[in-house]
Amino acid sequence: MGLRLLLVEDDGHTAGEVLRGMRERGHSVEHAEDVERAGALLETRPFDVIIVDRMLPDGDGLILIKRLRARENGTPALALTAMGRIADRVEGLKAGADDYLVKPFSLDELEARVEALARRVSAVRLVIGDLVLDRLTRTVHRGSTRIALMPREFQLLELLMASSPAVVTRTMLLERVWEFHFDPGTNLVEAHVSRLRSKIDRGGDPPLIHTVRGEGYVALAR
Repeated sequence: MGLRLLLVEDDGHTAGEVLRGMRERGHSVEHAEDVERAGALLETRPFDVIIVDRMLPDGDGLILIKRLRARENGTPALALTAMGRIADRVEGLKAGADDYLVKPFSLDELEARVEALARRVSAVRLVIGDLVLDRLTRTVHRGSTRIALMPREFQLLELLMASSPAVVTRTMLLERVWEFHFDPGTNLVEAHVSRLRSKIDRGGDPPLIHTVRGEGYVALAR
């Protein structure tokens, strides 16, 4: 399955080569020419990896990476730039970039690095629609909004997202989240799912947690 990439690059030739090459390789790529536009795109949808030029019309691309890290957004970022001195690389990595590739570059190497970054976070980052759960930082975001969850709510959401698109039964939730190996005969699960939905599906957002009558629950973007 292809990756969802955001390319932040103002040079038309470079952008065209990357867009064409990555799309031919099966990846979905959005393009922004400056920090402001990239920030707007990041507000509306999740990406697997961000590819960021440093010398942009409205500032250093590292500004974008720093803003993401300040909001505890751990989306992997690769700095793609002509600034190739050791000091430039160190600056980029300290700013929060996960990798640094100097121009000129080959598309094969770019794809290999991007895929390596995506693999690195796949075990700790769960994504459904615009909902992102980070197992490492224990944070949840829907779009750009951070959602505060209680520990049980986080466990419940984590199990639903990790199991998607499979349905998770009430029994499985009781065993995995509450460690109950019997049915307590209460609405414990239903009450927690209801509270979780009220936090996740606010403001008219499309619902992501669905009840499958007679079976259980599923986390799914429809």
